[in-house]
Amino acid sequence: MLAASGLSLSVLGGCLFVTDTTRVNPDVFAAEVTPVWNEKVAPPPPATPADKFKNLFTGSRVQGYGMPATDPLTTSAMPAAVSPGGPVAVMAAAQPSPFSRPPQAALYQQIRDEGHTINALPLDRIDRRLLRQEVAYATNERPGTIVVDTKAHYLYLVEGEGRAMRYGVGLGKQGFAWQGRGTIQFKRKWPRWTPSDEMVGRQPDLKHFASAEGGLEPGLNNPLGARALYIFKNGKDTLYRIHGTPDWQSVGKAVSSGCVRMFNHDVIDLYNRAGERAEIVVL
Repeated sequence: MLAASGLSLSVLGGCLFVTDTTRVNPDVFAAEVTPVWNEKVAPPPPATPADKFKNLFTGSRVQGYGMPATDPLTTSAMPAAVSPGGPVAVMAAAQPSPFSRPPQAALYQQIRDEGHTINALPLDRIDRRLLRQEVAYATNERPGTIVVDTKAHYLYLVEGEGRAMRYGVGLGKQGFAWQGRGTIQFKRKWPRWTPSDEMVGRQPDLKHFASAEGGLEPGLNNPLGARALYIFKNGKDTLYRIHGTPDWQSVGKAVSSGCVRMFNHDVIDLYNRAGERAEIVVL
């Protein structure tokens, strides 16, 4: 466990700075979250002599002349429109998307928060188990307690009566992860980020973000994201945080330097739900 080093608590941060800046660049992020639709259209059946006969009258597939009302290229019957004095014109039915939207889709749409625009998450690229949801959760912890299950990459906010709000989280790499029981001493919206002296020692290129330089300003490129909840133990800052992240792909993985990272949408929700001085247990 890391102990407080005497630096200003408002700028301390033990979380790894993303040195590959393209990973947190808003333009790159916007490109990454563009939905991908894997549409697969069945090829038309081979032509038959009967098809050729019908095309003598219409030049295309039409409903009528013994042809079925359902186009083989679609899965539903085609509506037809008749123009005066002309053949029947068939409008192809729209193909349904193969991507089934999860029930939480509305929770991860683009939002404006404190003057910042947080892009919608590409839910077709995210494991659905990592999405926010209320679940059954048997525990002896009091309602309002935050429990981080490091093995499953889940964070639970205990609600009581056997229920909890569950969020997917990213966690620290082996050798940096913090475990134990502590308290959320305070919370911040769009916090500044400043690496600890130990982190600067490991990564000298972070020196220009040190406390003497004022840290990294809040925003979409800040590795603490939209919110930060500061973990203390026995009255001392552990330098570990629960925080948002602009790198949505890191949630569910072990990639940060000890901190618990969440989708920005989720850390805002947790910030709003978690009480003052909430207890936290990291398992």
